[in-house]
Amino acid sequence: MKKYFLIVIAFFVILTGCSNEEETIVEAKEQQQTTEDFRIVATTVAVAEIMDALELDLVGIPTSYKEMPKRYEGLTEVGNPMSPDMERVKSLQPTDVLSVTTLQYDLEPVFSGVGMDATFLNLESVDDMQQSILLLGEKYDRLEQAEAINAEFDNKVEQIQQEIEGKEKPSVLILLGVPGSYLVATEHSYIGDLVKLCGGENIVTGEEVEYLASNTEYLQQANPDIILRAAHGMPEEVVEMFDEEFKKNDIWKHFDAVKHNRVYDLDELYFPTTGNLAAVEALEQLYTMLYPEQ
Repeated sequence: MKKYFLIVIAFFVILTGCSNEEETIVEAKEQQQTTEDFRIVATTVAVAEIMDALELDLVGIPTSYKEMPKRYEGLTEVGNPMSPDMERVKSLQPTDVLSVTTLQYDLEPVFSGVGMDATFLNLESVDDMQQSILLLGEKYDRLEQAEAINAEFDNKVEQIQQEIEGKEKPSVLILLGVPGSYLVATEHSYIGDLVKLCGGENIVTGEEVEYLASNTEYLQQANPDIILRAAHGMPEEVVEMFDEEFKKNDIWKHFDAVKHNRVYDLDELYFPTTGNLAAVEALEQLYTMLYPEQ
């Protein structure tokens, strides 16, 4: 009787083990299927680049003059990031549409108006971008890739912090130019955040917004050590606009930054209005601008 009892127990142990193993396999398959079933549309280049680094496929990409990752060659373009073609987005039957928080105010009602939900990723600073990358890694089962991306950012910031320790912090004016006009970028802008990480002191402080209208007399009184000019939209046209402004407006020649040839034009590929994966290279470029002889 005792022997029979032991056999029954053994049988149930084996049966339970097999059942648990089967459940584990089923759960793994379901997880894999769930991940594969995502139909993701990225509506900005920065988001598409992040998704590529996370080794995730997309079904739709933004229309842009910038080069897209090879992974997404031939995919349907859904239009300008600031005004996506909603009919084209809907035709892709997406499970997820990804944009950025800087466009949320304008785009959220548009998506809602056609019965679509969108996720707006915060890429407004390096730290915000890292948090968004982690959230994407967790959602799409790419946590290992997400942590590797963020580790590269962390290493570069740590390196910069060590290199600037004890050095005099230069004062910086950041001008954001678009065709026909320009604004002043505060420390709350993405480029302002990069400058801060490099030890630069933005001459515009105490503001809660990212950009302000330009007041050249006030800016001249602040007399920054360095002027950074960021061209967006149509970069070549904007650089020409800046050159014309600095040539015709007599006040600029009184800036020390102009006198000492410390005016730098920033490449939009590395210095966009929201964070992107070029942050490491951007920090390296900024360091040479802020500390050219150190």
